[in-house]
Amino acid sequence: MHLEQQIAVQSYCFRNFKDNREVARMVRDCGLRRIELCGVHAPLREVDAARAAIDEFGECGVEVVSLGVERFTNDEPSERALCELARQAGIRAISVDFGLANMPDSLKTGERLGGEFNLRLGIHNHGGRHWLGSGQILRHICAHAAPAIGLCLDTAWALDAGEDPVALARELADRLYLVHVKDFAFGRDRKPEDVVAGEGNLDVDGLFRVLREADFQGPVILEYEGDVDRPVASVSRCREAVMAAWQRVERG
Repeated sequence: MHLEQQIAVQSYCFRNFKDNREVARMVRDCGLRRIELCGVHAPLREVDAARAAIDEFGECGVEVVSLGVERFTNDEPSERALCELARQAGIRAISVDFGLANMPDSLKTGERLGGEFNLRLGIHNHGGRHWLGSGQILRHICAHAAPAIGLCLDTAWALDAGEDPVALARELADRLYLVHVKDFAFGRDRKPEDVVAGEGNLDVDGLFRVLREADFQGPVILEYEGDVDRPVASVSRCREAVMAAWQRVERG
């Protein structure tokens, strides 16, 4: 694992900014050069338009390393277009959700397209109120689905679901395809608040210890959604906290 070559940021952190060149500049101002591109900044099911957006980021010195989060609902033409976009752009990983109303067909379509396009589709666990937020469900799917299907571990939403994200990373290491590094603090009402990684309930050092032991090779994507109008300062602090944790783990 070489974190410096894997660290990225989720474009949703910059959702209030629709000019992709401005977003790219902000990403670079955070000390980053890679991004996971979400639908806010490109129509990911429209190949030509999305390719133009990806190329625009590249021209500004920011590499698109993954796409998502994208929902699969067994709409094969639309989902095939998403996978074709990834193939054309040289992207290997997509963070995904599967519509419960369309199961098991949505999962089967994901398995088939992921295999056909040689993609890794990582299920995004979106908290305790989301059907794919449960560690029990994630373990079951990873145990029975085709290798194209794995986990995009969102550390904060794992905490929201009462799961231990470090334990999930360890247990599902062989199916861990992407990581969203995000942290929550919780009020007495259990309402989550975005905080800089390590300032809430996430054991950042423990997470990177597990990733290092597993020689994790996928995208490590920073997320901080708490400051929609001035995201650069907070995302920069997240990057600094994560890199400091990585250096501590590297030193042993």
